[in-house]
Amino acid sequence: MSLPPPSAAAPIVLPETGFARAAWALARAYWSSDDRRTAWALLAAIVFLALFQVAISVWFNTWQGDFYNVLEKKDEKEFFRLLGLFAIGASVAIVTAVYSLYLRQMLQIRWRRWLTDRFLDQWLAARTHYRLAFVEGVADNPDQRIADDLQNFCAGTLSLSLGLLSSVVTLVSFVGILWGLSGPLAFTVAGTEISIPGYMVWVAIVYAALGSWLTYKIGLPLVGLNFEQQKREADFRFGLIRVRENGEAIALYRGEADEQRVLSQRFLALATNWYALMDYQKRLTWFTAGYAQIAIIFPFLVAAPRYFSGAIPLGSLVQTSNAFGQVQGSLSWFVDAYTQLAGWKASVDRILGYQRAMARIEREMASGAGISGAPAADGRLSVHGLTLGLPDGRTLIAGADLAVAPGERVLVAGASGSGKSTLFRAIAGIWPWGSGSVARPWHADGHPGGAPAHGRAAVLFLPQRPYLPLGTLRAAICYPARPDAFPDGAIKAALEHCRLAPLAARLDEETRWDRALSPGEQQRLGFARVLLHQPDWLFMDEATAAMDETLQGEMLALLREALPRAGIVSIGHRPGLERHHDRRIRIEPGPEGGRLVESAAA
Repeated sequence: MSLPPPSAAAPIVLPETGFARAAWALARAYWSSDDRRTAWALLAAIVFLALFQVAISVWFNTWQGDFYNVLEKKDEKEFFRLLGLFAIGASVAIVTAVYSLYLRQMLQIRWRRWLTDRFLDQWLAARTHYRLAFVEGVADNPDQRIADDLQNFCAGTLSLSLGLLSSVVTLVSFVGILWGLSGPLAFTVAGTEISIPGYMVWVAIVYAALGSWLTYKIGLPLVGLNFEQQKREADFRFGLIRVRENGEAIALYRGEADEQRVLSQRFLALATNWYALMDYQKRLTWFTAGYAQIAIIFPFLVAAPRYFSGAIPLGSLVQTSNAFGQVQGSLSWFVDAYTQLAGWKASVDRILGYQRAMARIEREMASGAGISGAPAADGRLSVHGLTLGLPDGRTLIAGADLAVAPGERVLVAGASGSGKSTLFRAIAGIWPWGSGSVARPWHADGHPGGAPAHGRAAVLFLPQRPYLPLGTLRAAICYPARPDAFPDGAIKAALEHCRLAPLAARLDEETRWDRALSPGEQQRLGFARVLLHQPDWLFMDEATAAMDETLQGEMLALLREALPRAGIVSIGHRPGLERHHDRRIRIEPGPEGGRLVESAAA
């Protein structure tokens, strides 16, 4: 059975408070989804196999009693007959166990696939992934929460719920057997004769209840420690990834010692929490291991008086012990599953915190607070009363007004940290801190990879270091359109215009192009991307910073020739930029934030 294709769906909505209600809502979403029929069919098959496994256990219990009675009687013929029955029963049990695991894993990956699609949709929609980077604490390490925590949630929920179901059915199946086998316990207290029917059942209940209570008291800190361990593991892994991604810069700076110090600190934090986790797990294991070992011999001790008195044969003693173990084991589900429960709750807490952070960002965007965006009625880019702030409350730009007509080329300059790049982010609609309005002549969620939505203009943003996705060079140059969006001839022509002709023979080569190409080549690849997409509006943030002045002039002249009617807004301060623009706007510092000062370009 193959995985279902990803499907668009509304995001999962969880209650803001209450762990149980939120966890239930998270689990219930899949079981009422478009994949629900297959999911319920798989679950029904898994539950049937689980119940069948309990039935096999009941049969084995009866077989065990008969087998030991036969041994006691030295009945050779019946001995071999029972061995044959055992072979058949064991074969059935093996097949049941194999397919129970197989179907559970199939259901698990389908559930995980569905949840992953929902979380990826919500994470990547409306640039939530970008805004989450500014939310401290509750949304750290989204890679771990999507990759690991969702997996733990699906696997843990199935394992724990099916384990609980199996325990309940086992309890119901064996409690009657144990009641009948154990018989009454009679004793005299102060001259009064007392008889307790099915006393082994009551012993199992008391034994399991005491064990569950002590397990909870001993293991309670494990929930918080597991949560913290997952966070610190993710922080350490993120640090390793940053070293891998920035290896060249670290090598040039000779920064290996500093990186090792930082990574060692993160690992020390990880190890410190791990030692605390070890300590509490050791305490819990001391108890649970002793609890399990005592449970092996305990029923023999309790039932031995009836055996030695001749009330029951050896087979009945063994059968009673087995039935007691099944009842006590069912009642002790909490004891056996506590460590897994602690890890599962930690994963669910991280998922809930992450989803609530995304939902909060979505509500803020839907409320219209901050910088408002609207379609431009006159085809111009217009900024009105724009105030840009930082997450810490500082103001970068206050009360900015700007208008750019189609075909105009505007250069934005200013000192480092004056807010140039933040102005671009606000124009792009991804900066959440500020007020004012931006009227955009392009579709807010569109890109130039195809026909503009609703006949609106197409836009492309070109940062200082163009983003190059994983995959082929063709995929990198066509991004954000599909790799097959442009014919080979157009791609090769764009590469040649940008003085990257040698790369034309490597279009289908897969490598880390962000490492294989120099910064200057990456910037020229960005210009080739512009030539392919032919945007109506182009925004460049230091897009020629890695080029010499001659090459910079060639690239900007190429844009003027290839995009004569496009509106172009550039950030930059390098010599030679002004003559390729019609207007120049400088961000001047002020007591209440920067302001835009316009002058004609040279």
